[in-house]
Order: sequence, then structure tokens, then C-alpha cells
Amino acid sequence: MTRICLLALLLFAVPLMVREPVKLPAGAAIDHHVEALLQHTGAKGLAIAVIDRGKVTYVKAYGDRNAKGDPLRTDTIMYGASLTKTVFAYTVMRLVDQHRMDLDTPIAAYLDKPLPAYDTEAIYKGKYGPYKDLAGDERWKKITPRMVLTHSTGFLNFYWLEPDQKLRIHFEPGSRFSYSGEGMILLQFAIENGRKSKGLGVDVGDLVRTNVFEPFGMKRSSLMWRADFAGNLADGWNDKGEPKPHDERSKVRAAGSMDTTIDDLSKFAAALVSGKGLSRAARSEMIKPQLHIGTRTQFPPVQQDLPPNQQRKDLYAGLGVVVFDGPQGHGFFKGGHDEQTANTLICIETHERCVLILANDVRAEAGFADLVRFILGDTGVPYEWEYGDQAGKS
Repeated sequence: MTRICLLALLLFAVPLMVREPVKLPAGAAIDHHVEALLQHTGAKGLAIAVIDRGKVTYVKAYGDRNAKGDPLRTDTIMYGASLTKTVFAYTVMRLVDQHRMDLDTPIAAYLDKPLPAYDTEAIYKGKYGPYKDLAGDERWKKITPRMVLTHSTGFLNFYWLEPDQKLRIHFEPGSRFSYSGEGMILLQFAIENGRKSKGLGVDVGDLVRTNVFEPFGMKRSSLMWRADFAGNLADGWNDKGEPKPHDERSKVRAAGSMDTTIDDLSKFAAALVSGKGLSRAARSEMIKPQLHIGTRTQFPPVQQDLPPNQQRKDLYAGLGVVVFDGPQGHGFFKGGHDEQTANTLICIETHERCVLILANDVRAEAGFADLVRFILGDTGVPYEWEYGDQAGKS
């Protein structure tokens, strides 16, 4: 009888031990690790935030914000890159909560005329895709907000990457993952040019401001350049160590036009991991497995899937994030990258923990996996899929 009782206690104790949180390192230890990363990679600047139990517990900036050697600060304007997509997805889910949009209603239902009939250059030059190119391909009618947010529209990342710079659909919408900023722009178009009777016809920059930036006190964040950013602004460095000026984005682009700071974006990360601002159902949709990802790497797009026995079984598109299951349980992440920018957000649902990194030097990216592991422990975040052999490269 005693042995049975002891066995029962052990069986109940194992799950409790698994759930015991990894002890987070002290600030001084994080500082030391970041300084080593900068020295090893040659990167000039990096900012980091740590969230624990849904609260921002550590924020710091390191290195330079420009070639003059002005220090990078936690309130310095940095480029959000594709982390914009996660903020946009959150904003779309706010529209879902407000009954202004449904994830599975085709985008066509929100428009007054067929998508290929719109002269997008006349509406706003250089902002949207050339939807006239889709004339003759009826598959555009099937595309839904869920397909956009799971990167399954069938578009390349952007239409100008096509050999002839014509927008086209490469596979049946909704059938597979293929990263696409172009899809995000399509959903932005529908929101900004959709039927006012459905609560649309509104500027996405204004929507993000009123649904994200203002509620979370993100006073130095915008989806379009603001003149007051100029006094404390981060330039960047490419993988050759060449300084590059900050791109002053002249138009709102849901795929990646956000300017922000580590102070500001850490507030959004804390809200997202703790579920603030969304209904339980909407937040659950964002971070649940939506569409299995079977490719070797994230890029290039429209890859063939690996053989089933080589695919990571837990790798899925969420809505505006990628989700996975690792040693510490369910997690989600999103990256941001251009020739001189490297960003990452990785969150673990258990204990509502995240690490957010914004780097104004793309070379810092090569040290992200090690730095995240040092802070959060082994999470299982699929950085090999995210970067392939391109981490830290322009």
C-alpha cells in the first residue's frame, strides 16, 4: 500500500516538475551575454526586453544608433520590419471582436466590385498590389483573412519579385504555407477600401494607433514616419558593416512599415502573451495551430514540402505568428529582417514569458538563437527553419 501511495505521489509530481519555470538570468548576466554577442558578430547595436508572467521585467539598449556613435537608447526609434505583421494581425483580431470582419469570409465579400477592377495606382500610388493582374484567375475570390494571416494566399512575398513583376497566385489559396507580405497588403486594401456598411473603409494606420498604440501607451510608435522621430533615431548596418540611413516610410504598409522603440514594443509583447485587449476566443485563434508548415526553411517562398518523416510535426502557422511546441510547452514567434535590421519575438505560453530583440545591425541575428536560449532556456523555437543558413546576412 505504501509503495502504491509513493508511486501515485511521483506520478503527480512529474507534471509539477515539468511546469517549474526556468530561472531567468539577472540583468548583469544578460548584459554580459549581449556584449559578447556584439563583440562576436561585430554588430553595432541591439535592444532587448524580457517579459515574465505577462509583465515587462527587463529592458535595455546597447551600442550605437548611428555612425556618429550616438548611443542606442530604449526610447530610440527603430525599424519594426515584419514584426509589423503581428501588430497588424492583432488589429485584425480586434476587428473580428468588433464584428467588422470574419476570418473565413472571402475578402471579395467586403469589396464593392471585383478585385481586378480596382486601379490601385489611382487609389494610392505605390501602396497596394496590381490586382488587375489577377483577371482571369478566379482563385482570388477564395482568399480570406485567415489565409492572409497564415501566409497561404499563394502569392510570392511581393509581386515585384516575380520575373515579370506581375501578381499571380501560385497554388490553391489556403492549401499550404508560403510567406507573403503581399497577402498582408491585400487584407490592408480590403480594410481601407472595403464597404463602410461593414465598418470598413478606414485607414490601417489609424486602426493600429487606436487599437494598439494608444491603449498600450506606445507613444513613439507609428506605421508611418513622424517628424518628431528624427531627434532620436536608429540608422542601421548591413552584413558588410556599412552604415545605412533609417528609411522614413512615407506610407502605411501592413507588411512592415512600423517605427517603434524597445520600450514601446515590449508593452505590446506583454499584452499579446498575457491576452490583453482581445476576447479569449480571438486571442486563442492567434496562437493556435492553424496550418501545418512542412518546408525546410521559411525562405525562399513556394518551396516543396519535405518528406513527411523529415517535417517538424509541431510547426504551424498561427495568425500573424508561427507556433510550435517545445520542452517548455506551447510557444509562438515572429521575426523581422531587412538588409540592416534583425528583430525577433519569441514567447512561451507557460508563465507568459517572452524575449523581444530589436537590432539595428543585421549581423546581430547570428547570435539570436544563443541569446534567447541563455535567457529562456531550451524552448524549441525553430530558428533553423526561420533563418536556414542566412542568419546575420543581408
